[in-house]
Amino acid sequence: MWKRFICGLLTFLMLLSCVACGGKPAPEPEPEPDPVVEPDPKPDPVVEPDPEPEPAIVNPLTGEPLDDPSLVNRRPIAVMLNNHREAMPQHGVSQADMIFEFNVEGGITRMVGFFFDPTKVGVIGSIRSARACFVETVLGMDAIYFHCGGSTEADNMMYNLDMAHIDENYEAYWRDYGRYETRAWEHTLMTSGESLANYLDARDYRRDHYDGYSYPIQYVEDATPQNGETANDVYVTFSNYKTGVFSYDADTGLYMISQYGEPYIDGNTYEQVGVPNLLVLRTTVYNSGDSSGHMVIDLQGSDSGMYFCGGKAEPITWSKETMYDPFTYYHADGTPLDLQVGHTYVCVIAHDAGLSYE
Repeated sequence: MWKRFICGLLTFLMLLSCVACGGKPAPEPEPEPDPVVEPDPKPDPVVEPDPEPEPAIVNPLTGEPLDDPSLVNRRPIAVMLNNHREAMPQHGVSQADMIFEFNVEGGITRMVGFFFDPTKVGVIGSIRSARACFVETVLGMDAIYFHCGGSTEADNMMYNLDMAHIDENYEAYWRDYGRYETRAWEHTLMTSGESLANYLDARDYRRDHYDGYSYPIQYVEDATPQNGETANDVYVTFSNYKTGVFSYDADTGLYMISQYGEPYIDGNTYEQVGVPNLLVLRTTVYNSGDSSGHMVIDLQGSDSGMYFCGGKAEPITWSKETMYDPFTYYHADGTPLDLQVGHTYVCVIAHDAGLSYE
């Protein structure tokens, strides 16, 4: 019996030892992680291209913003300007978008001023008679021409071409009797932008350009010739009577104009006239031989010239295929010449006329 007891005790101890040394229950397996569900890739956002900017509505004679876009196709007004020394000062010239100057007779020059919107201009004048070169210039701009009489050739051209022109007419013009106190009668005919606009509004002149007409000139903010020669002072000799002097002002970016040894003053503002663009065009010029010594100036075809802007100069060529075409300008390599935004002064001189700059 004692032996049985001993054997049972040993058996119990062995079982107890087994439990203590390794009888731990196996750990439960960890749960499998949930599968990672990748989201569907988002499509690349659709990038809309920037809309094309609306083309700027600008004055086609200057490249400046146009207050009234409805006028963009409006014909400009051309006014024949007296440039005799005794007729100074001229009025309204600082507001002319373009001025063309020619030698008309006896060394005397005259100008035609183009005004895209005459309503912004005060007094304009004094007004003188037309010449053939001005008729051709005005036709090329499809402008309405205001003048006082004309040479026989100019009168015949305006009549035969059925040109839109207004001769001396006291509904549009008046005589400045204050000027008559110190000047000859022919230097006293004046008008104003308002008078011209009112005159045209009351009549049936074609006010917009004909279909297909376009200006060939483009304008940029800075048209200074990149490789141009220095041209701070430009001297344009039309004749023994008239030399135009154009002095570059770096502060304003304008060529300030002088003639007859004095600043070229606008009688409306009493300030000197200045422009960013100066063009000097060469062509054939000769005396007609008539009793008045009228000059014949060839404006059809092409020829040479110079462009001055930003105190620099470059050679150019110009072209005007017919009397109905505007002047176009080209770099020496034949590419179109862009002008700088602002007003333009054009001098047309003979091949042998003096032109210098420094």
